[in-house]
Amino acid sequence: MKEKISLTDTCRQNIQGVKDTQDLLSGKWKTSIIGMLYYNDKSRFMEIHRHIAGLAPKVLSKELKDLEMNHLVKRTVQDTMPVTVEYELTDEGKSLKPVIEAMGNWGKTYRQKLVDK
Repeated sequence: MKEKISLTDTCRQNIQGVKDTQDLLSGKWKTSIIGMLYYNDKSRFMEIHRHIAGLAPKVLSKELKDLEMNHLVKRTVQDTMPVTVEYELTDEGKSLKPVIEAMGNWGKTYRQKLVDK
């Protein structure tokens, strides 16, 4: 029989923090959208759509609404004809910078290891 491991409060809080982050960034596309906005500042809907291969417009719209609801993305409607809508990261969204950079760096390293094999 395995011995039960007792978790410290700090460990429990960190595990909960990871779960909260996973919940906010859940889905296939949210981190790609955040990364695209992080590296490109303000972007219009179709710019985001063009830069993320395989992302359907309906899904992009839903993901942007979720990110806006969670205060990670700001939607600005420009008073132009036709109407222009821009998306950008909020300060809270920008605070994901170390997460996005760490994921990008890890992904590049991992991909290179696969290519080198």
